[in-house]
Amino acid sequence: MGKRIIQQRRGRGSRTYLVRDRAFLMHLGYPKDLDGEWRVIKLISSAGHSAPIAKFMNKEGKIFHNFAVELLYVGQNIKFGGIRPGDISRLGDLKNGVEIFNIESKPLDGGKFVRSGGNAAYIISKVGDIVKIMMPSKQEKKFSVNCRVTVGRVAGDGRLDKPILKAGKKYHIMKTKSKLWPRTSAVKMNAIDHPFGSGRGKRVKSKIAKRNAPPGKKVGLIRPRRTGRKKR
Repeated sequence: MGKRIIQQRRGRGSRTYLVRDRAFLMHLGYPKDLDGEWRVIKLISSAGHSAPIAKFMNKEGKIFHNFAVELLYVGQNIKFGGIRPGDISRLGDLKNGVEIFNIESKPLDGGKFVRSGGNAAYIISKVGDIVKIMMPSKQEKKFSVNCRVTVGRVAGDGRLDKPILKAGKKYHIMKTKSKLWPRTSAVKMNAIDHPFGSGRGKRVKSKIAKRNAPPGKKVGLIRPRRTGRKKR
C-alpha cells in the first residue's frame, strides 16, 4: 500500500505542516480612510516576518499595523502626505530618487510590494498618471500615482549578516513561516515518496504536469507558458 507524498501531506492541513497562527494575527497595511497624524504606540517582533512591525494610533483611537521604517521609535509621530522617513504618502506627491517600501499594487489595496527587512525601492520617473519604480531586484515596475507607499527603508537590515550556525535554528525559522526545510532533491527520494524517486533513470527529462493535476501529480514543469525548443 502506498503513502501520501510530501505535496499531498502538506495539502491535507495536519498539525505537522500547520502555520503558527500567532505569527500572522495582524493585518499589515494601510487603512482605506488613512489621513492626518498617527503616533507609534508599540514596536512588535513578529515570528512570521523578517522586519519589526509598528502599531499606530490616531487621536480618534483608530489603530493600524505597518512595517517599521529604520530608526523608528515609540512615541514618534508620522503623517499622511509627509516626506520624512516613516511618513505615508501617494507616489504622485514624492520626488524622484526617494526611497520607499510597502508599495500598493492598486490604489487602496493596503500594500503588496517591498515588505521584507532591510529592503527599499526608489522612484525613477513620472509620466502622466504613471510612476516608474526601481525595485530591489533591479527591475523597473510601473504604478499609479495614487498608490500609497511608506517613505524610507524597511527596518531589520543586517539580519542576514550573522550566519545561522545550527541546522535546528534554521529549521524552526522556516517552520514558523510554513516553509519546508531542508529541501530534498526528488531524484534522491525513494520511488514511494515521489514520482521522480528511485535510483533508476536519474537523467530523465522533467515531465510537464497538467494544469488541473492533483497534489502528488503536480511535479516537474508546472503550468509552463511554452514547451519545446525555441525556433528562431
